[in-house]
Parts: sequence; C-alpha cells; structure tokens
Amino acid sequence: MIWFTSDYHLSHKNIIEYCNRPFENVQVMDRTIVSNLERKLEPGDTLYFLGDLTFDINIALHFFKNFKDIQIHFIIGNHDSTKILEIAYKFCATVSNLKVIKIKRQMITLCHYPIRFDNDKHNFWCLHGHSHGKSAQKEREYDVSVDNNDFLPLSYHELTEIMRKSRYNVI
Repeated sequence: MIWFTSDYHLSHKNIIEYCNRPFENVQVMDRTIVSNLERKLEPGDTLYFLGDLTFDINIALHFFKNFKDIQIHFIIGNHDSTKILEIAYKFCATVSNLKVIKIKRQMITLCHYPIRFDNDKHNFWCLHGHSHGKSAQKEREYDVSVDNNDFLPLSYHELTEIMRKSRYNVI
C-alpha cells in the first residue's frame, strides 16, 4: 500500500501546546503516533513522509531503523535539520524538497508546504503538511499532517475518498 503523513515532531514538547495535541506528555505523544504508523504499515509498503520528523538524532535513527522494511520517500520540512537529513539519506529511498508522483492516473505534487497554483487544467493533487490542519484547503489540496488526520497516516485509497467527497475537489 501507499501511505502519506507528516509533522510528527517527535520529542518536541512544545508542539503539544502549539497544536493543542491531546497528549499528557511527549512520551505518550511519540508512542501514540509511532504505534499508529506501525499498526497501519506492512513490510513492502511505501510511505511518503512530508517533513518535520524530529529534532532528535537518536529518535530519527530509531524511527528509520524501525521502518527499514518500508520504502520511505522523505520530503524535507522546515524543522528537519542537516543532521536529521544525513540519517534520512542513509535509510530513505529518496530525500527531496518537492516530489511529483503518479499513482494510477493521478498526478500528485508532494511538498512540506502548501503549494498554491492553478491545477484545474491538470487535475493535480497537492499534498502537504506544515499547517497542522489550520490552513484553508484549496481545490485538489490536502494536509496530510497527523494533526489533521487523527494522528494516523492516510492511504492512497483514503485520500481518493477524501478528494471525492471534498467540496473543493472533483475527481
């Protein structure tokens, strides 16, 4: 299966208050988010992670080792330091600022930040993180951050349903 997610901010204590996350502490937050990912993904799956994993090098190393049987494509977020990226380059299939993919006949632009462009003519989806569920969604755009998705990754099938039902998207 193909999955999308972003903005874990593992070990980032202030994100709990900043995003009003429902966790009593950072350990519970980290455990919940990673456990949710473990429950959904299976060996051989593909994960598009759209940035902001963690500030902590040891947590990043543990995360990538834990998901070594998953093909991870890492999109760089504004909180992903050079040290974190050095680890990502060792474990991920790709690491980039922006990625355009095609699944079935659907073209998808992946970026940590919302990209606003006229995609009506091309039927592109724009998937992003960064806004933690706080930005107004535009046509064919969706925020895959855990804050916007009950702290779960989204499958391509789930995204197709979201796009189909959205008043901003027509597929």
